[in-house]
Amino acid sequence: MSIINEIKDSFKNGSILTRLIYVNIAVFLVIRMVQLFMVLGGNSADGISALVSMLAVPSALEFLLTRFWTPFTYMFVHFDFIHLLFNMLYLYWFGKLFIALVTPRLLLKVYILGGLSGALLYYLGTNLIPAFNVNSEMIGASGSVMAIMVTVAIYRPNHSILLLFFGEVRLKYIALIAIILDLISIPALSNTGGHLAHLGGSALGLVFGLMLLKGQITIGSLTTLTKPKSGNYFWQKKSNMNVLHKRALTDLEYNTIKVRRQKEVDSILEKIKNSGYESLSESEKKTLFEASKDSNFQ
Repeated sequence: MSIINEIKDSFKNGSILTRLIYVNIAVFLVIRMVQLFMVLGGNSADGISALVSMLAVPSALEFLLTRFWTPFTYMFVHFDFIHLLFNMLYLYWFGKLFIALVTPRLLLKVYILGGLSGALLYYLGTNLIPAFNVNSEMIGASGSVMAIMVTVAIYRPNHSILLLFFGEVRLKYIALIAIILDLISIPALSNTGGHLAHLGGSALGLVFGLMLLKGQITIGSLTTLTKPKSGNYFWQKKSNMNVLHKRALTDLEYNTIKVRRQKEVDSILEKIKNSGYESLSESEKKTLFEASKDSNFQ
């Protein structure tokens, strides 16, 4: 029971990245457990394909219209363990970079929109390009992961990470190589749908990254999925980030906020000097506490 409680606490108190990984793993385990019970009940293991098909995005329009939810569900579905493992590793690595270099509050948006973009290109490619015109289905978080990776690479192209055997490599080169590999792998036709989804997610990441660079996207500029007006969705989490650290702020905005904040702190300190700490209101105590954690005001 302690393990279950630890998992619950980790999900409840973890970041949006942790929750995305947990959801992907949970869906995988549910599918595999259903398959296990089917086999124990005397049914064929292949019978699970019906359940997977209900969650996978189809290339045929007639199936897509009757399974309209699949462009959302497919990005959380994996059937093969290796497929899940690598997608979750990439999601963890680049998700951590996204949170550190961009902001955690856009991670879920990029994940979902990247997945939708991947599903769109997959559908268009398999229906408009004769060589790909076959009925198929697609699952996996690869398109969403590519969107996250490319967004970070566009927004912080010269940030370097250490790769085994290669040393320090800039993010822009990692993203470029990944996109090129997808492009040159398409003619093999072995996983065309997956490569199309990767490119669709990459396109979304490119757009997001460029919009962030140009200041066309700020933390609160889009309808937020991280703080819905009601309900308690799995991605909800209170952010402890100080607004002064939002990278979308210009230097002028940052300095203006910094000066105003310093004046507030000075006023609170003066009040403590004259009347003591207990005279502070809850909001003043909170302001002082937050300022004490921000090195810019120390």
